[in-house]
Amino acid sequence: MPKLAITGKGGVGKTTLAALLAYNYVNEGRKVLVIDADPDANLASALGLPKEVEEQITPIAQMDDLIEERTGARPGEFGSFFSLNPRVDDIPDRFSTTHRGIKLLVLGTIGRGGSGCICPESALLKNLILHLFVGRSEVVILDMEAGLEHLGRGTAGAVDAFIVVVEPGQRSLQTARAIKRLAADIGIHKVYIVGNKMRNEQDRTFVLEHLPDDKVLGFLPFSEKAITADMQGLAIFDADEQLVAAAKALKDKLPV
Repeated sequence: MPKLAITGKGGVGKTTLAALLAYNYVNEGRKVLVIDADPDANLASALGLPKEVEEQITPIAQMDDLIEERTGARPGEFGSFFSLNPRVDDIPDRFSTTHRGIKLLVLGTIGRGGSGCICPESALLKNLILHLFVGRSEVVILDMEAGLEHLGRGTAGAVDAFIVVVEPGQRSLQTARAIKRLAADIGIHKVYIVGNKMRNEQDRTFVLEHLPDDKVLGFLPFSEKAITADMQGLAIFDADEQLVAAAKALKDKLPV
């Protein structure tokens, strides 16, 4: 089953693509697990989870008791010894939320020690990501921030496609180039570009001309209906048939 990691500059539409792909895979009869690893966690909303259900979700990184149980140290206890290889295999099924056939697991972020900190919550999350990509049999879609905080060399070989979402703008493309370099540093070379919020052929040409060496998987159109769905807390998948069809075309082009 495909193991996909989706990243890009904030606001480019990573979560939109993750939700659209998840629903397209479920509609094929596949089992799907999506992981929200973005600091601005809103994948639940994009999937259309009711607000009251979304508000009850506790990110794994905030489960101090679970982290202490599995690592032997409580978050924030600096200088303490803890396990770098905690048990994580039961976490996806115990702490995920299922909606319309899609399992959602919210990781949360590491709020102590800064980027790359060596701490109990970091050890748990990185081992969990490795298990999700290596040890699970369903489709796994990881919605992550622009950095590669949750990924490591052990995960790299299990990533079937590393998808960088861009929009027509220089800052977005600069971020995409930086992400590609970071991915290569840890051994991820199956990197693909998806252009989002495309208003016309000029936007598509802009992306193709400025990322000539990258594998551009395809494009998603700009969608007012998707904006409205986001404002109303409705599933992106139900909002715009054209957007859904474009995401399905992208999925069908993935080499997995």
